[in-house]
Amino acid sequence: MKTDRLSRRRVVGLVAVGGAAALAPLRRGRAQSLDRISYQTNWRAQAEHGGFYQAVATGLYKEHGLEVEVRQGGPQLDVNALLLAGRADVVETDAFRVFNFARDNIPGLAISSMFQKDLRALLSHPNVGNDSLAALKGKPILIGAAGRTSFWQWLKVKYGYSDDQIRPYTFNLAPFLADKNLSQQGFVTSEPFAMRQAGVDPVVHLLADHGFHNYPSVQLCLPKLAAEKADVVQRFVDASAKGWKSYLTGDPSPANALIKRDNPDMTDEKIAYSIATMNKAGIVGGGDAATLGIGAITAERWMAFYKDMVECGALPAGWAVDKLLTTQFVNKKVAIL
Repeated sequence: MKTDRLSRRRVVGLVAVGGAAALAPLRRGRAQSLDRISYQTNWRAQAEHGGFYQAVATGLYKEHGLEVEVRQGGPQLDVNALLLAGRADVVETDAFRVFNFARDNIPGLAISSMFQKDLRALLSHPNVGNDSLAALKGKPILIGAAGRTSFWQWLKVKYGYSDDQIRPYTFNLAPFLADKNLSQQGFVTSEPFAMRQAGVDPVVHLLADHGFHNYPSVQLCLPKLAAEKADVVQRFVDASAKGWKSYLTGDPSPANALIKRDNPDMTDEKIAYSIATMNKAGIVGGGDAATLGIGAITAERWMAFYKDMVECGALPAGWAVDKLLTTQFVNKKVAIL
């Protein structure tokens, strides 16, 4: 996971140039009776963005008085820079990255988290990690550069892993498939599917089920938007939650058509696997969302995860991360799976 690092000078410049622009689409939308809002995802279109596409495709956003443009991300896209420059109204990120806003007092406000569980997992050949994460201590694991500064630090403290276990992960499955002694990082909705297509049925250790309580799909906006357009933000959060319920429990084909339009590499089989995995693992509807509604986020969990990251050495203590979160727009039981 890449930590976004923006200098204070760069941030000030971006906000000065683009701060006012963040609300311009919304003002234009009023003249057309629908409030416009842009939502920037963190990766190319896939089932993991299905609820937002479903809310567009089925008219849920329009029913809430919104015209929402869902924009797909990609490997070189800095969503935080887009937000600060006013080129996106709401962006998708995760709690760990949001915490880094506190380092330089960068403006940002988490308004919801459509995922209750982080998708990251360690994947092993059956002969290596069939027992538990603890069984992987001392064994070689493919870990990417960004992961070494976040969840790997947590694994080291919780399970006694050491840096000499790390092998470079280049997001290529070939080394894992060729060496039955290797384990690797991955997303529970994607890499296991590709591995099974290649003839390997991996053991999947979802980190969230072992105490890694990152909020992985945080909807982040500028505090100014939440303060001045609270009604618009509320409608966006509510309609998005309903979109996710519709996508996971109803007919997902309207959203899937838009996903495949934006990302032709996505297949029906891959999408179906991701949907089934999200439902089975409780990615969207589990955790606090089971009682508080999709998009749930609590200050207690937010601060507890920051404490975990401090204790494992991934982040320093003393950051005012509590100021980067509001529960104003969630926990209202709008959509429960």
